[in-house]
This record gives sequence, C-alpha cells and structure tokens, in this order.
Amino acid sequence: MFKKKNSNRLAVIILILMSSCQLMVSCNSPYSAGKKKGYFHIDFPEKKYKLFDQADYPYTFEYPVYANVIKDTSFFEDKPENPWWINIDVPQFAGRIHISYKQIGGRNNFDSLVRDGFKMAYKQHVDVSTGINDSLMQTPNGIEGIYFSLGGNTATANQFFLTDSTKHFLRGALYFDAAPNADSLGIVNDFLKQDLKHLINTLQWRK
Repeated sequence: MFKKKNSNRLAVIILILMSSCQLMVSCNSPYSAGKKKGYFHIDFPEKKYKLFDQADYPYTFEYPVYANVIKDTSFFEDKPENPWWINIDVPQFAGRIHISYKQIGGRNNFDSLVRDGFKMAYKQHVDVSTGINDSLMQTPNGIEGIYFSLGGNTATANQFFLTDSTKHFLRGALYFDAAPNADSLGIVNDFLKQDLKHLINTLQWRK
C-alpha cells in the first residue's frame, strides 16, 4: 500500500501531466465518428493463467498459459538497463507484452519515471492516434499506476505503468508483429487486453 505522502505526490504529478497531455492530443487529433467493424472468425483459447515467480526477479504476476515469457536481451538495439526486462509472447496472435522494470533511486527518481511513462504513451503516438485516454488505477494488491488506451493505428493501443513510488517502477505495453491497423486487430487486441489487465491485477512486488 502507498504511503499517503507518496500517493498524494503521485496524484498531483499525474493530474498535471494528464492536463498537459490531453491538451496536446486535442490540438492534434481530429474527431472520427465510430463505424461498424467486421472481423474474420477467430478461435480463441480458453482463458487460463499461470504464475510468473522467478526468485531473482523483483515482481510476480499471472500470465496466459498460451503465452511464453522470454528474457529481453535487446531494446531497440541496445541492452536493457537491467536483467528484469521481459517479453511475454503470444505466438498464436503475433502479440507481445513488453515489460520493463526500473528501481527508483539515483538518476531514476520517481518524478522523472512518471514523466517518462507519459512521454512514452503520448509523444510517440500523438501524430497517428485518434485519441488517448489515461486513467489512474489501483490494483487489488494496492499498487497504483496509470493505464493508457490509444485509438487509431498506433503501434501499441494499450500501455501502463505501476509503482509503489519508493522502490519499484514497472511499465508494460502490448504490441503486435503486424502493420498497425485498428480495424483488423481490434478483436484480437480486445482478447489480449483482458490478459494485460489480469497481469496488472495480479502483480505483486518482492520486498
């Protein structure tokens, strides 16, 4: 559970960033009316989950049985900052949940990590997104963070970060190994979004 002081600081930072980011998006994103979507028939597997619980990792969570956890050895051709970055691949749907983790402290101070979380969601997608919704969340385990839902043909329509504001900061994003197309990926995106939210709600920190 958050300490009250840190929780209040997170809320203030988030409110400021939400206001500035939403203003930026409203100035750059044209209004687009909704339209009916049609999809090919897809056979989805049954929703079942297993526990990711590696002793040398600072977090645990549940992920789908039809997915594989793979240690991330490269990040845009660079090495990850630490050994706790992973990819959760769903081969059946060419989907990937990328998980990055940073310890709060030193150059990774809490305020800058929160700002970077917003920048990753907004700056990279403001030109192609038709809208971005960010919402403050608290998981059943008392962990707080922000969930970003992006409309339009973006590389990732679902991103989030979770933190205890003192030690742990984890960021996640759902990607597809396909050209971004909101219409064709919609039903698969909705299916995997349930898994993303299950991961969020089952996440726990190691002390």
